[in-house]
Amino acid sequence: MRKEQDEWFQGNRDWERMGSGMEILRAEKVSYSYRTKYQKVDAVRDVSCAFDTGTVYAIVGKSGSGKSTLLSLFAGLDLPDEGGIYVQGQPLKEMDRDAYRLRQASVVYQSFHLFPLLNALENVMLPMEFQRIPKKEAGRRAREILRRVGLTDKVYRQFPKMMSGGEQQRVAIARAVAAGGEIILADEPTGNLDSENEEKIVGLLKSLAHEDGYTVIVITHNPKVEEAADHVFRMEDGMLWHVR
Repeated sequence: MRKEQDEWFQGNRDWERMGSGMEILRAEKVSYSYRTKYQKVDAVRDVSCAFDTGTVYAIVGKSGSGKSTLLSLFAGLDLPDEGGIYVQGQPLKEMDRDAYRLRQASVVYQSFHLFPLLNALENVMLPMEFQRIPKKEAGRRAREILRRVGLTDKVYRQFPKMMSGGEQQRVAIARAVAAGGEIILADEPTGNLDSENEEKIVGLLKSLAHEDGYTVIVITHNPKVEEAADHVFRMEDGMLWHVR
């Protein structure tokens, strides 16, 4: 496996063009370490990769391999110790990272992270209201997006505790779409779902990429997500390489 990694990093530059659209996100020689009083953990090691619009990418690997840390760097929740992340050519470290997550890149989590005191419609309207879109217009757009992710109007007024896991995850994806960005970063989005709902979520993510032009990057252990992705990366000991 290490020989395969070495061959990848030394000779294979296909990561520069591995999508069907225009490049939107790039990492160049990114490294990141966690430090405690007693040890240093190299979570991400010299990672270079690029992502295009209209494409689904899966990042697979064992727990602790660095996948979620890499996703947090793509989201701008942390900055690399070394190397850089670029959004449409602009260094992420020079950007307003809160605005970046609000308007350009949205994170979808395994545990949904919906606001429990807001109903489905209000959860989806929230990022638009942060952007000062008038409430009436935000409501109209939210209804369109909820229909787009396959939810009927009977769900719109339901609070998260009243929804199934699949419905909650679709609301979470709808909220990500409502932000108006082009990048969806999903951390184990099917992890809490049964097989029927995981198939629906996989299909939805593919549709958002292939029909609507989103860049979808999914951290996953799920073979169905891996199979459905256009490109697959594997991560081990903080190192990343392209599988297909």
